[in-house]
Amino acid sequence: MLLTLTVIVGITAPVSAQVPRVYGQGSAASGMGNAFAAQADNPSALHYNPAGMTQLRGVQLMGGLSLVGGVTDFRSPAGVTTTGDHDGTVAWPGPGHGYLTANLQDLGVSSLGNVTVGIGITTPFGSVMRWPDNSPLRTITTFTALPLFDIKPTIAYQVTQDLSIGVGADIYTFASFFGEGHAELRSISPGGLVPAGSKLEFNGKDTAAGFNVGGLYTALRNGSGQPIANLAVVYRSQATLHLDGAFSANGVKIQDATTTLVLPQVITGGIALWPIRNPEREWKVELNVDYVGWKSVRSLDIHLANGFTIPQPQNWKSTYTILVGTEYRWLQLERFPGWEVAVRGGYTNQQTQVPDLTFNPGVPSADLHVISGGIGLICRENGSFLGLIPCGSLGVGPLKPKLVGLDLFYQAFLYEPRTISGVSGIRAPVNGRYDTTLHAGGLSVRVSF
Repeated sequence: MLLTLTVIVGITAPVSAQVPRVYGQGSAASGMGNAFAAQADNPSALHYNPAGMTQLRGVQLMGGLSLVGGVTDFRSPAGVTTTGDHDGTVAWPGPGHGYLTANLQDLGVSSLGNVTVGIGITTPFGSVMRWPDNSPLRTITTFTALPLFDIKPTIAYQVTQDLSIGVGADIYTFASFFGEGHAELRSISPGGLVPAGSKLEFNGKDTAAGFNVGGLYTALRNGSGQPIANLAVVYRSQATLHLDGAFSANGVKIQDATTTLVLPQVITGGIALWPIRNPEREWKVELNVDYVGWKSVRSLDIHLANGFTIPQPQNWKSTYTILVGTEYRWLQLERFPGWEVAVRGGYTNQQTQVPDLTFNPGVPSADLHVISGGIGLICRENGSFLGLIPCGSLGVGPLKPKLVGLDLFYQAFLYEPRTISGVSGIRAPVNGRYDTTLHAGGLSVRVSF
């Protein structure tokens, strides 16, 4: 039994990404390095700052998908090398997002004209990492996945002309149509009661709830009444998933097992400034700072059905993330009436939360620099596509859009090289150097009625 438990200890690891919004949850925001909490003027406000929903008129829909790829190169102290990837050239299915918002006054409920409601669904982690079955790391990890959904019913209220607040639920869950429908970790047995070379797997799933609260305050307006200085604060609560599942070898269950995964609280502060904002052009710059309370992840102990507990200390540390973004919009194009064009850029600096002694190669974890860029196109109802199809006629029956938008983004995730040393025992294979570069790109489509 002790040898079996040793094998289990060898494969059990954190199933988490570095922060809840590594890949972004809207292509416009992603193009600005996710510095969007103090702008929050499209339906992805549901994620970035629910108070921003009060800026949205009528009924608005937004959905999108990201593709993520890249590799981590590993070199052991003995010079042995191997490469991990995202289960292929790109992770599939990729992280996605969908939002629906509605201003109640525009729906005819005049007594609730300051209220906007919405619901969103995102894949805030979407992490997949694969290492070869014959790599030096095989007894630690060969595959890690966390295909988690976040369902977000949300309501926002405009308290005054300059102040809005929003509150929403975060319902974290799994679904069988996305990935395997559970958190999953695989490795290769180093030997013991489970023969060496056996394929080991731990999986588990759960549903847990948290909440988010946001505030948006306009400190300055221009002569036309448009905001030129916004302040934002957003709080996302901690949530705890009790991942119930099984530990198996070569596809045969050995024990029912469970572990507890804590999703940390996140506090975001932001400021957005518009040095230029007039009927022809807009230029925004924004700074956000995230505090992520990873210190709540003290352990990931494994509890077996026979009552035995395998200690898995983690002792993660809380981190700060700096996000800077900019957007330049052309609102009136002489050659393309009814169209708007935006170009975007951003930079994110993110700290690692995982100490050397609890490092796991199933999740890239190092200090990170993210370079972002993107473009946005909006066609209003008086514009036309290719000069042939009026954008206001693209709806179904009497339901005609007032706005159709497309946003594209690209991000380069440049992890600083990380060298792990001093880890002993069955986890000693993690010692070595890790070099990681990831790439993400995607799109969002937005329609307003």
